[in-house]
Amino acid sequence: MLHTLAIANYRSLQNLVIPLGKLNLVTGPNGSGKSNIYKALRLLAETARGGVINALAREGGLDSTYWAGPKEVSAAMHRGDVEVQGTHNNSSKRLKLGFTGDDFGYSVSLGITTPVPYPSAFNLDPEIKRESIWQGNNYRPASALVERKDTLVKVRNGRSWSVINQHMPMFESMFTQVADPVQAPEVLAMREFIKNWRFYDHFRTDSEAPARLPQLGTRTLVLSHDGADLAAALQTIIEIGDEQALANAIDEAFPGASIRIQVTEDGHFSLLFNQHGLLRPLSGKELSDGTLRFLLWVAALLTPRPPSLMVINEPETSLHPDLLPALANLIIKASESTQVWVVSHAKPLIKALEQSQACNSVHLNKHFGQTQIDGQDLLTTPSWKWPS
Repeated sequence: MLHTLAIANYRSLQNLVIPLGKLNLVTGPNGSGKSNIYKALRLLAETARGGVINALAREGGLDSTYWAGPKEVSAAMHRGDVEVQGTHNNSSKRLKLGFTGDDFGYSVSLGITTPVPYPSAFNLDPEIKRESIWQGNNYRPASALVERKDTLVKVRNGRSWSVINQHMPMFESMFTQVADPVQAPEVLAMREFIKNWRFYDHFRTDSEAPARLPQLGTRTLVLSHDGADLAAALQTIIEIGDEQALANAIDEAFPGASIRIQVTEDGHFSLLFNQHGLLRPLSGKELSDGTLRFLLWVAALLTPRPPSLMVINEPETSLHPDLLPALANLIIKASESTQVWVVSHAKPLIKALEQSQACNSVHLNKHFGQTQIDGQDLLTTPSWKWPS
C-alpha cells in the first residue's frame, strides 16, 4: 500500500505531499485541484506502462502542464499590496511525481528536451531526467537501490554501484528498458506493482453503451475500463467471487431486486435485472442510466482479483442520491482488500464514507491558484525529500 504521494510543478499542484491510508477520499470545491491529483496518479501509472510521454503530449505538452504561478508568493502579495509577480522560466523546471509504499519508494522527474544540434521534429517532447527507487519511507542516498540520471542507470551492489545501462533513451522510463529479474529485480518489482493499479472514470451508459448489449463472454476477473464486459464480470463474481456480497449490494440499492446472467449457445452474455413488482426481468437496453452505472460499480468494486490500488473518479455521476449510501458501503468493503482512492464532491457519498474509521479525508482548497490541503502545516505534512 502507498503511504505518501508527492507531486511538484503539475498544474495547480506546485508542491503537494499527501498522506495516504487504506481508504482515501479527496474532496473540495470545483477547481480546487481534485482532477489534477487524479491525472497525476494516472501519469505515474503510465511510467510503468511506457506511456508517460504520450500521456503528457495528449495534455498539450509538458510546458502547458507546469505550475503557472510564481515560485513564491510574498507577504505583500498575500496582503494584496502588490500584484502577483515573479519569474516564470520553464526551461529549468521539473515535473516531479513520487510515492512511498510499505517497502520501497519511487520518483520520476521530467523536463523540457535539451535542444539538439540537428533539425528535429521532436524538440517539444518531454524527457525523463531522473528516476529513483529506494528502500524505506524516505529517500536518502544511502537507501537508494536504483538511480537513473539522464541516460545512465545504475543499481546498488552491496556498498558499490553497478552501471547497467549507459544509453537510456531520454524518452523512455527505466521500467521499459532495465526491468530485469537478475540485474535489477527492484525495477521489475516496482513496475509490476504500479502496472497493477486500476483506474475507473466515467462508464458509458448511453443507449449504445457496450454494457447494455449482449457480449461474447469469458471469465472476467477485472472489469474493463468502459464496462463492456459487465455481464461476464458479474457472472464471474457469482461463480468464483463473493456472490453474497453481490446480492447484498443489489438488494441494498434496489430492495427486492436481483440479477441473472443469460448465456446463449454461442457464448454471448446478457444482463437480466429482476425488480420487485415487475412480471418480467429488464434487459440491459431497458435499464436506467443510474441503475446500469450502479451495477458497473458493483462489478468493479467486488472484483475477484483486487489490485494494489484502485482509483475511482466521481463515482456519483448519474446516480440518484438514494443510491450513494449503498455505493459507499461497496467502496468501504473494497478497501478491506485493496487500497482505494475516491475523488468526489457529492455530499451524501462523502458523509457516508467519512463514517468509516478507515477513511482518510483529504479536503482541498486553492490559494493564489495553488492547491492546498485544509489544515496541513509543517508538522502534519509527511516527510518527503526529492532526489537531487
